[in-house]
Amino acid sequence: MSLPPLNALPADDAHLREVCAQSREAYRGHFLQVRQDDVLLPDGNTANREYIVHPGAVMVVPLLDDGRLVMERQYRYPMHRAYLEFPAGKLEAGEPGIVCGVRELFEETGFRAAEWACAGELHNAIAYSSERIEVWFARGLVAGERQLDAGEFLDVFAATEAELADWIADGRVTDAKTMVGLLWLQQWRAGRWALTWKPADAWAHD
Repeated sequence: MSLPPLNALPADDAHLREVCAQSREAYRGHFLQVRQDDVLLPDGNTANREYIVHPGAVMVVPLLDDGRLVMERQYRYPMHRAYLEFPAGKLEAGEPGIVCGVRELFEETGFRAAEWACAGELHNAIAYSSERIEVWFARGLVAGERQLDAGEFLDVFAATEAELADWIADGRVTDAKTMVGLLWLQQWRAGRWALTWKPADAWAHD
């Protein structure tokens, strides 16, 4: 079977689009909302879409001066187990990603960073959630006393890039954002993807 390359596909996605005919709120919690939409399909038929509306989040890949990574072990109730992952946190309404990243890194690990770089964003559950996660890198770390939120419990530890890669390969790390963080790190260190480094204040005023 011969498949076309991307540039041989139609120039736009109009033939794929679904149009909302009616939308209703099925559930609203503390920060998540579930919606049920009736949509018109490209062939004229209708379908129902259920999805989670999420305010978005920021993940930080913190780099120690010796090249190791600052990571966390945190219990995730929906999966009923503890996960190894990079620091991350929910965006407040209207909050710039850099502000969230600085706050979450300090509160969860105690570290402050001299320089930050915005790698990009990821969408970790596109079939049923609007969640987007900004990926930030932090370096020039200075240790301090972390300030966990009430009801927040996590371990902080250091790992090498090779260790994290091995944990992903053997299934010990399955968190999608952390896997993407390692991909960005590997591509940057190999010189294939660029990162622009600036102090947090410079990002906040961009």
